[in-house]
Amino acid sequence: MIPTPLRSKILSQTRSASLPSRSHPLVPQFTDHLHRLRAGDATPSSMSSISKKLHNLDDLFNCVDDLLHLPHTQQVFTRECHEKWVEQTLDGYLGLVDACATAKDFIFHAKEYLLDLLSALRRRRDSDDHLCGFLNSRKMAKKMIQKSLRNISSFKNRPSVLALDKDQGTIAIISMLKEAESITLDLIEALLFSIMGTRGHSRPSGWSLVSRLINPRKNSGQDHKDTLEFEELDASLCKLVSFRTSKCDIGMQIDELQQQLRDMDSSIQIVEEKLEGLFKRLIKTRVSLLNMHSQ
Repeated sequence: MIPTPLRSKILSQTRSASLPSRSHPLVPQFTDHLHRLRAGDATPSSMSSISKKLHNLDDLFNCVDDLLHLPHTQQVFTRECHEKWVEQTLDGYLGLVDACATAKDFIFHAKEYLLDLLSALRRRRDSDDHLCGFLNSRKMAKKMIQKSLRNISSFKNRPSVLALDKDQGTIAIISMLKEAESITLDLIEALLFSIMGTRGHSRPSGWSLVSRLINPRKNSGQDHKDTLEFEELDASLCKLVSFRTSKCDIGMQIDELQQQLRDMDSSIQIVEEKLEGLFKRLIKTRVSLLNMHSQ
């Protein structure tokens, strides 16, 4: 294959990272996956958009797995096992496992509440009690999610160790692991905000160190806001309560709410499955890091 000027430029830039020749494809490959995660919605809100991001995140962690299995990466961890950045990386991925487990719990309970309410609406018996119970559960869940979001925010803002005195290959490894940690926390945050029925704040997109190694294209797409299913559900429930209070015929509203709950159940099921896959992947990644650290 005759190299194009662009291909030659990328190859020359990745070689400057001082990574072993066989690891060269990982830097542009990783950055490409990172770009896909940051493209489009900076802060995904709907279950469908979060599901797509989780799929892209799985591709990113495939790249991380490849990185951790490179002999060069294992040599770096063995050589620098007492360095502060190694300890921070291990702590970071433990924090990811905890955050993902928390998100799993919230999505599981949210789905349970939805199915209970849907069952009550189908029977048309004791639906008032279930409706009030669901609203109370939503209030409690929102308070618990807010607490979890504060914990995640504190974890993200913990002091970061700079390793600028390292060689380019080591810096690239540190940067890729840190970027994977950061983008995963952002996505978990977005999911928790979505379950609350509110939108998270978009994080300013800057160029990561690993991204600058290959000069990736910037995202030119415009962010757009997508539907918040839980926000719409809260609005539908409030509307139904007001209709009941005014003693209006609510048959149509109940039918619409049932369809809304069925649609949400399908969307949540997909996210729940992908979140379970992410949880297993994060455990596997941390085990790999621990194994390299203990060698």
